[in-house]
Amino acid sequence: MTRQPLTAVRPNTWEFLRDAMIYPAGFREYDARWKYPDQINLPGVTALGLGLGTQIMRRGLEPTIAVGNDYRDYSLAIKQALTLGLMRAGIRVRDIGPALSPMTYFAQGYLRTSAVAMVTASHNPNGWTGVKMGLDYPVTHGPDEMSELRDMVLGGTWEEAPGGSYEFVPGVEEAYMDDLVGDFRLTRPLKVVCACGNGTAGRFAPRLLERIGAEVVPLHTELDYTFPNYNPNPEDMHMLHDMAGVVRETRADLALGFDGDGDRCGVVDDEGDEIFADKVGLILARKYAAEYLGAKFVVDVKSTGLYSADPVLKDLGATTEYWKTGHSYMKRRVRETGALAGFEKSGHYFIAPPVGRGFDCGMRVAVEICKLMEANHAAKFSDLKKALPTSFITPTMSPHCPDEEKYTVLERIIARLQEVQSQSGGLAGHRISGIITVNGARVMLDHGGFALVRASSNTPNLVVVCESPESAEDMKAIFRDLDTIIREQPQVGAYDQTL
Repeated sequence: MTRQPLTAVRPNTWEFLRDAMIYPAGFREYDARWKYPDQINLPGVTALGLGLGTQIMRRGLEPTIAVGNDYRDYSLAIKQALTLGLMRAGIRVRDIGPALSPMTYFAQGYLRTSAVAMVTASHNPNGWTGVKMGLDYPVTHGPDEMSELRDMVLGGTWEEAPGGSYEFVPGVEEAYMDDLVGDFRLTRPLKVVCACGNGTAGRFAPRLLERIGAEVVPLHTELDYTFPNYNPNPEDMHMLHDMAGVVRETRADLALGFDGDGDRCGVVDDEGDEIFADKVGLILARKYAAEYLGAKFVVDVKSTGLYSADPVLKDLGATTEYWKTGHSYMKRRVRETGALAGFEKSGHYFIAPPVGRGFDCGMRVAVEICKLMEANHAAKFSDLKKALPTSFITPTMSPHCPDEEKYTVLERIIARLQEVQSQSGGLAGHRISGIITVNGARVMLDHGGFALVRASSNTPNLVVVCESPESAEDMKAIFRDLDTIIREQPQVGAYDQTL
């Protein structure tokens, strides 16, 4: 593999077959994602493996790694190219085959390897690829590790070493399913719509729910990486609306929806209402707080403010911290603080021991929700939702903003919001009582609502969420005022979805 500038290689050339091509912006805050083969070629993936292997070796870790891949047909080729690079760096590769991301994370602990690498682009459209990596079970790469890896790969400063090998390891899927379920079985009838958006979760989720005794109504569980219906994203309203329609048609007790690589879970209740994951997390937090007194929770800055105001959590002595959005940030914060669980509005749940394993796993959440329903034997999920304090929160909305400009644009938006605050201004007639800037700007309003704008870590867009404790109309008014400030930046484009 030659080390000419990675941007000098172009598709449909002799060099493309031989030399590494990698689009630098594919190295993101905690994942690596590219369009394949437009932004990365197979020699480029091998260079990535060399870099990851060198990270393992330089840290003095045992040179072992668990690898897996999602269902996309080209993911196997990507994994093989990655494996070649890892082996050239002296790493002993243990391949578990096609898998979910959380199954591969599980394999790192189960097989006691030093590292993990999962080839997946999650819910990104067909044609995308990527790798989720970790060196410190159960957490994954954060910005420091990703920056180190990027510089090493782009600079060609990896190191080859002897001793690399390959082994295919059977049986991990069965061990993973056993770990999720144990001896739990439902004693109450539970009819569950299982929505997989044709992603890899279709191989696992229906069998998991059937194993615990649920009646399963399959929804797009057939594996099809072209995603013919919609991208498997349980935060997106297209998928949630589809789940809601099937719940109403079949009179199911609830719907559980999973993203493309199975690390997220979305919920629709028995009335067909889409419940965003932050509020589902609050329902679970109430259960956990009663079982583990003094429990601590971590939630991302996109999440509802009800965690701080919930009287049940307060009475049980539970505490909550708002933290940076992103599965890598949240996993680390849950472990650092000794929290029992972390909840992210996008559908990532980080359930720590003794309940879970500490990493995000949509299958674990499905089991925990079924356990919740078992514990509330006579209750419907809508009853648990209605027991929460009332609030009105938008879906997560993502206006386009180029990767190369989104952080600079965000800085200007934050400065503008701070200017409004300094002038005792507000949004929708509500004074700004504070601005949390741990991850973008979470604008706290004096009536208990909030407005959030941040830069996406994985895609070329900003992220916008608003909440009101008063009404849907007030929520929309908060959004309109925030959007007016956002629209002062000409680089910001259209929303992927809006109110």
